[in-house]
Amino acid sequence: MLSLSKGRYLTRLAQSDADLAAAQALRHLCFYGTEGLDADAFDPICNHVLVEEAKTGRLVCCFRILPLSGGGEISQSYSAQYYELSALTAFPGPMAEMGRFCIHPEVKDPDILRVAWGAMTRYVDDNGIELLFGCSSFRGTDEQEYLDAFAMLKERHLAPRRWLPRVKAPQVFRFAQKLRRKPDAKLAMLRMPPLLRTYLLMGGWVSDHAVVDADMNTLHVFTGLEINAIPPARKRLLRGVAG
Repeated sequence: MLSLSKGRYLTRLAQSDADLAAAQALRHLCFYGTEGLDADAFDPICNHVLVEEAKTGRLVCCFRILPLSGGGEISQSYSAQYYELSALTAFPGPMAEMGRFCIHPEVKDPDILRVAWGAMTRYVDDNGIELLFGCSSFRGTDEQEYLDAFAMLKERHLAPRRWLPRVKAPQVFRFAQKLRRKPDAKLAMLRMPPLLRTYLLMGGWVSDHAVVDADMNTLHVFTGLEINAIPPARKRLLRGVAG
């Protein structure tokens, strides 16, 4: 069972309805800015990871993991609602979809993201995961705020052609097709969501378009990370946190 204690924080899997409700409440606060429960049909089939303050038990971060035995099950994922993922049906190894990642808006400690990735690393190692994927979200639906970030994604981080997701959602921003600008690297990284930034530092790649999700008020890109492609130094760092 996933359970880590690192400094000020503990990570564990949700074990009860109350644990799941706490995660859903934090998600609603993060995604909508109000009290409530963010719940959907994927929650019952996922593992839910909680990051809590060791002293108080306060939930400061959560995400969920949907394990898949291989590419043949990719259509069962949350991401498959928004992306045409038939190319990934050929992926041979075990996969995991990481979703609904959020950090409490009142907590600004960068260690939380590091500890969360340590927990994910433990899960990946324990379950032999070969591809980690999900939707990485930009806040808001105005692509003009993120043109340098999207230009950098086009220039450096597009998915290999053999795995490239195709368009499925009714409203998308085809940044790889439309943008002709040279990215300002500093502005691009400032505007890049922290979760996506971490994926990219480990060698992750993205779809060539962003989905406009009006319900969640986000622009999101499909993000994939082939575990065997993570640079050795980054693997050692993550496993140091997960150990």
